[in-house]
Amino acid sequence: MQNAEIARLLSDVADLLEISAGNPFKVRAYRNAARTVADHPDPIAELVSGGEFDITELPGIGGGIAKEITALVETGTLPQRQQLVATLPPGLLDLLRISGLGPKRVKLFHEQLKVNSVADLKDALEKGLIAKLPGFGPKLLEKIREGVADTATTAQKRMVLHEAEQYARAIVEYLKAGGGAAIDEIDVAGSFRRRKETIGDLDIVVTCAPAKAATVIQRFGKFSEVTQVAAQGDTRATVRLSSGLQVDLRVVEPPCFGAAMQYFTGSQAHNIELRKIAQAKKLKLNEYGVFRGSTCISGRTEQDVYAALGLDWIPPEMRENRGEIALAKAHELPQLVTLQEIRGDLQMHTDASDGKATLAEMIEAARKLGYAYIAITDHSPRTSMAGQTPEEIRAQWKAIDTLNKGLRGFRVLKSVEMDILESGKLDLPDDLLAEADYVVATIHYGLKQTERQLTDRLLGAIENRWVDAIGHPTGRIVPERPSYPLDFDVVAKAAANAKCLLEINGSERMDLPDTLAAAAKAHGVRFVLSTDAHNTRELGFMKFAVAVARRAWLTAADILNTRPLPEFLKGLRRSRNR
Repeated sequence: MQNAEIARLLSDVADLLEISAGNPFKVRAYRNAARTVADHPDPIAELVSGGEFDITELPGIGGGIAKEITALVETGTLPQRQQLVATLPPGLLDLLRISGLGPKRVKLFHEQLKVNSVADLKDALEKGLIAKLPGFGPKLLEKIREGVADTATTAQKRMVLHEAEQYARAIVEYLKAGGGAAIDEIDVAGSFRRRKETIGDLDIVVTCAPAKAATVIQRFGKFSEVTQVAAQGDTRATVRLSSGLQVDLRVVEPPCFGAAMQYFTGSQAHNIELRKIAQAKKLKLNEYGVFRGSTCISGRTEQDVYAALGLDWIPPEMRENRGEIALAKAHELPQLVTLQEIRGDLQMHTDASDGKATLAEMIEAARKLGYAYIAITDHSPRTSMAGQTPEEIRAQWKAIDTLNKGLRGFRVLKSVEMDILESGKLDLPDDLLAEADYVVATIHYGLKQTERQLTDRLLGAIENRWVDAIGHPTGRIVPERPSYPLDFDVVAKAAANAKCLLEINGSERMDLPDTLAAAAKAHGVRFVLSTDAHNTRELGFMKFAVAVARRAWLTAADILNTRPLPEFLKGLRRSRNR
């Protein structure tokens, strides 16, 4: 069981306790435990199973919740959750999955309208009962209607890439560990390999000798989190995990591995265009290779497959039929940015605001990743319960100056994540911003303002000469919160003209989205990639920021923090204002 699934079940307990008017301290305890588990770098299930790790040593996990987690790992069920589900209508959990609804609103519907399921909610919406409740305006009602419609049309919820990666890694390691010499090659294809922000299922491709295929298939069906083997044949199998995620396994012979990876990576639109090219050359393309008549002429590697069609190999992130095939034919594909080219992380938080690690811990973790510089961007005063006053910010910067004197080959930038207030004003004065090395301005509040108001707030920040970048520019959080209304073309043009950077945030915000990043590049915008890390583990989110950048066809030249520190600092517009 992966950390994400354990955390989800602990969060379910917190939600159900809140609906049933449980002890608020207990509710908070389960929420804190869920965050601790989700943030832990190692698989909690493996630590518990080993028997040598005391999980009460983790922050926010007491003896009672530790026993619950242990029982979950050993039995597959969380006792407290089972008890609550038995005393409350089971449909309430389905309601909690609907966008726009949380435990407080579900509790309100349950108590006042006897809404206990998605069907009840749909009926209450149609009768206008929800609209009569205070606080449920037209926009919120429409959002809830859309959520109800999604439950009717979507068989399973798409999983955010960050979470899907845990499952992909675990299954691949499991198959490798038991396959021994049976498995020659293994990789994950599908939308996961194209690094889409959410995925519907996992597609795993394995090569082995034909005589070993049955062994690999049988082992796959015995993965610990499999709750259903939906299909199982000689060379393929489909299972569903306890998280609801569907995983498909294809076993092919080694000469077909490249063709299978290309075929199952997709996208469908990309593959259709490739088949058209094959047909024009009197060839046939499928998951087994490229054929001339009955003779396979390529298929061992993806490079071979594309070459047989007269194309350069196309990176998986580009395979969306957005013009990449024409570029591959003309040998003009861009050299997409890589994780290894990133020299610094430009947004992270410490326990001075809402982070979980100390300044020293974040520095040490970043140095281990090989970075040359980082920006410590704790929050400005506006952020509730977490923001720092100007005096506290200056004190932190003074401590950073002292630390930098003892560092070699590494620089901590004096920075801040500054709120753009609802009024359009900035949360900190210019004289303080001028003392910083780097400032990222963001919107956290007033997300329900009009498109004009939100656009003007961003434009005002872009105009300020001491604002170096706009952080998570659309305000979205995948998959819970969509982007706020915004005239993005106007914002992108203004950022390009002002030499203000736009951030691609590698947290679960995945913001900018790839399509908007591509549009911004067309306007001449430059970017920074950041993790928005709130603990040392989340510094690893840079790979997700890179994934978005690659899907947007960005190169190292488009991204300022691919540059050495002197060039990075010179590239900031504040360097021209001093």
